[in-house]
Amino acid sequence: MNVGEVAAAAGLSVRTLHHWDAVGLLVPHKAANGYRDYGPAELERLRQVLTYRELGFGLDQVKALLDDPDVDALAHLRRQQELLADRIARLQDVAALVHRAVEAKSMGIDLEPHELREVFGEQDPTQHAAEAHGRWGQTDAWKQSHARTSSYSKQDWLRVQAEMADVQERLAAALSAGLPASSPEAQSLAEEHRQHISRSYYDCSPEMHVALAQMYLSDERFTAHYERVAPGLAQYVHDAVQAAARG
Repeated sequence: MNVGEVAAAAGLSVRTLHHWDAVGLLVPHKAANGYRDYGPAELERLRQVLTYRELGFGLDQVKALLDDPDVDALAHLRRQQELLADRIARLQDVAALVHRAVEAKSMGIDLEPHELREVFGEQDPTQHAAEAHGRWGQTDAWKQSHARTSSYSKQDWLRVQAEMADVQERLAAALSAGLPASSPEAQSLAEEHRQHISRSYYDCSPEMHVALAQMYLSDERFTAHYERVAPGLAQYVHDAVQAAARG
């Protein structure tokens, strides 16, 4: 292949190839008529140069690596394979963080990725963002919640999380104490639960609260959340919410 063909195939300029020739990085055969030709060996070296460049190595570093007599072509391939695997893993981590940030923004959570972990821990609210938006994205409650939470700082979210955790712990204590879900104490806690939702996210009517409580049993993800606080708590919260709605 001549210099023009190689430049086109590699996405480089002819000037770049001339420079690489001048510095001894990629030297083509020079015919008597002055034309430069690249054979299989030069094209393989070009592939290695491009790979190392993609990995962030400077031209001097690449030349030193490729001209090292103690390193053969297979060793270069293995080194590049390892470096590429590391880079892919890092890029996947970055992509996951960006995806998480995008999903958080779509839910009205304006936090950096590391702040999301600090606030929510392993219970990542962005994991099911697309599903949630598909189910409720067009509702007034979703829009109200999005508008309200988009202004929340990290400290606001920590406060909201702590308030809900407090209500849940007191519901768990009521369950542990043997108080019926229909007892005044349990109903009062269920009302606190509803008021917290109304204050922090969207106006939650008693009827909407009953629908939410039903989801705590029908959706295993919600059930698991309450069961982590205390065994049987999902059913207890459901029953207390039902009793409070009946008045």
